[in-house]
This record gives sequence, structure tokens and C-alpha cells, in this order.
Amino acid sequence: MKNFVEELKWRGMIHSIMPGTEEELKKGPMSAYVGIDPTGDSLHIGHLVSIMILKHFQACGNKPFALVGGATGMIGDPSMKSQERNLLDNETLQHNVKCIKAQLSKFLDFESDAPNKAELVNNYDWMKDYTFIDFTRDIGKMITVNYMMAKDSVKKRLSTESREGMSFTEFTYQLLQGYDFLYLYENYGVKLQLGGADQWGNITTGTEMIRRRNGGEAFALTCPLITKADGGKFGKTEKGNIWLDPERTTPYQFYQFWLNVSDEDAEKYIKIFTMLDRETIESAIAEHREDPGQRKLQKLLAKEVTIMVHGEKEYENAVSASQMLFGKSTSEDLRKLDERTFLAVFDGVPTFDVERGRLPLGILDFLAVETTVFASKGEARKMIQGNGFSINKDKVTDPAYEVSEKDIIDGKYILVQKGKKDYYIVNIK
Repeated sequence: MKNFVEELKWRGMIHSIMPGTEEELKKGPMSAYVGIDPTGDSLHIGHLVSIMILKHFQACGNKPFALVGGATGMIGDPSMKSQERNLLDNETLQHNVKCIKAQLSKFLDFESDAPNKAELVNNYDWMKDYTFIDFTRDIGKMITVNYMMAKDSVKKRLSTESREGMSFTEFTYQLLQGYDFLYLYENYGVKLQLGGADQWGNITTGTEMIRRRNGGEAFALTCPLITKADGGKFGKTEKGNIWLDPERTTPYQFYQFWLNVSDEDAEKYIKIFTMLDRETIESAIAEHREDPGQRKLQKLLAKEVTIMVHGEKEYENAVSASQMLFGKSTSEDLRKLDERTFLAVFDGVPTFDVERGRLPLGILDFLAVETTVFASKGEARKMIQGNGFSINKDKVTDPAYEVSEKDIIDGKYILVQKGKKDYYIVNIK
């Protein structure tokens, strides 16, 4: 088995590690957990770092626990946040938990008979019947206010940077997360908590509770918060987060995100977000540096992550769709795209509406009267005769061509292309 800590080190996936953690791991298989707040029904790629750490943890023979915060999700983690989160009702949380487990199962083995198969736990199960009086008596007295105030996440919110201040609800969050660690330690033998660098304060509150109540020893390991080379926020685009749910971010858009990262980021991300071994990655980086223009590293990164999240078929569809704008794709390739991918590929191109009852329609009227793809029929005729015009990737060279039902794809679209780069979508209403 690979050494878990060594594996993370060369991948650049360790920010802080509690003394003794590596030595404890060398003694034999351990159990560790990562907490995920189910504030939505899909994970996004910001969650992927801690999920990949759990994946490596399991691959190294250890037992991973994914804790979804059905209880803490109702409160919101204040760590390094500028404002309090919205509270969710139980029905919404249960739906989110179910969706998140389905996504996690793409990364972790929950189903096999292996002794280190992954477990999904929900802190709502042990918090729902815990009364406030019992919690403050049993847990509240274990940690001093001085200890809690010393945490960076608390100090930041109480500083002059924040006008909002901090609610009691948020202030007690570290007690709840600390209790999760204590509960998993006592009931599941979990000795290690993994998470992002912003979680260090909450994690160490848990190790402190375990020490005070049981005289036990527990451990912590955090990963860096991922950034982009240009200083932009990782995983964010103009349209928001890159989600794992294909209904929120299509596999094509997901693939495109990784394909378009910078060279510097590609060298960093391929270590963090793939399971490729060191030799393969170093070889790929060296090959890429010889000819960066080929973007081989980005293509390899995009392939590995897209297959891991969406599967081989969706990866192949994404590659095919990516060639639609710039490659030598055909009408047959275009018609294979589902509507969601078609609209994602041609997002932002000018669109026109034409009533279905107007078909069949002469091509010149279609392009210069019903729409304004061309300013005049004469201009349209000239480009058609010059072999510079296509409908649905098929060249049209006859100015007498009639646009009809046979030209409609997905029941409602006609793709028009003039020259090499100018696309238009005509919606048939």
C-alpha cells in the first residue's frame, strides 16, 4: 500500500498536519472523515479536494467516512465566511443528503465487502434528540470561551472587518463540529479528521474534546484552499460554480472548464484532481512544456476528471461537442448532441425566431427577410455561391435551396454558419 501522507505531499495536498499523524497512520489502517454541509443538492468542484483526499485515503487501505451535516447544515459554518448562511428545512436537507451520497459514490467505494468500504453518516442522527440542556451540560463545559475566541474564524468575524458581528448560533458551531469528531471517535473509532485549511480551528476543537473527555489522541490533516494562478477564485466562472450535477453544469461545460485552465494551473490541478501516478504526471508535464500550444496537459486533466465525474460516454460526447465550433465535425455529429449540450456549445451565439408555419422557405428569404443573418439577399447569395455557408454543418451552395422540416434538429433548432466562425441559431416556434 502507498504511504498516504507521502502521496499527498508530492501532490501538494497538505496544508497543515498535526504532529504524530503520519506515525499513527504507519501503525496500520485508520478511519478518517470529511464533513460536508448539505447546503445544496449537488457538490461543486470546490468540494473535490477533500473528496480526492478521502479517495486517496481509501486507496491506501484506510476506511473513509463522509459526514453530511444534516444538523450543522441547519446552522452554517462561519469559518472564513463574511455572513451567516441561510437555514434549511429538514425535507430539503434530506433531499440534499440523498443527492450528495449518489455523487460521492462515484469517488468512494460504499458497496463492496471490503473492510475499508466507505461509510456515509449524518450528524442529524445523533443531534436530533440531543436537548440544549444536555448538550450545554455535557459538551459546553468541556471547552472554554477563551479557547473558542482564540480561533481565527471567530476572531475574523468579531473584528472590525465585519459589521454583522457573529450570532450565538454561529459561535457554537465549533462545538457542534467538535462533537461530531468526538461522537465518531467514540462510536466508530475515527481518529483522524480531514478538511480544508479553513477548517483547522473546528477540527482541533474536536481533538481537544477527545483529549479532555477520553484522554484519547486524535489527529488532523488539512489541504490547501485551491486558488488560480491569476488570483481568481477556483471553480467559479461568470455563470457561477462548476457543479458535479450534469443538470446544473453540463458535462461539456465541465470538460471545457478543465480544458481551459492555464498551463501553471494545469500542472497543479493534475496532481490534485486525478489519480494518475507520479511517473505518468511528471512525464505528461515534461511533454507539455516542450510544446504548450498543443495543450496536452489540459486535455489529459479534462479527460481524467470528466470520466471520473461523468463517465466515459459523457467524456466522448464532450470531446465531440468541443470540436463542433473549431473542428471538422459533421451534420451527423451535430445531430448526436442532446439539446442541453447543443445549447451549451452554442451559448451566446445570436438567435432568431421563425414560425414553423412559414416553412418551407427559400434560403434567401430565410436568411435576409425572416432573419437578419445577412443584411441583404444579394450578400446571402454571394456567400452561398462562394461555398462559405452551411446549415447544420452541411454546405449549401444552391441559392434556390428551400429550408424545410428536414433541416430542424432536436425538433426546434436550425444551426446556420457563415464563414468559418459566425454561427446563428434559428428557433423554429
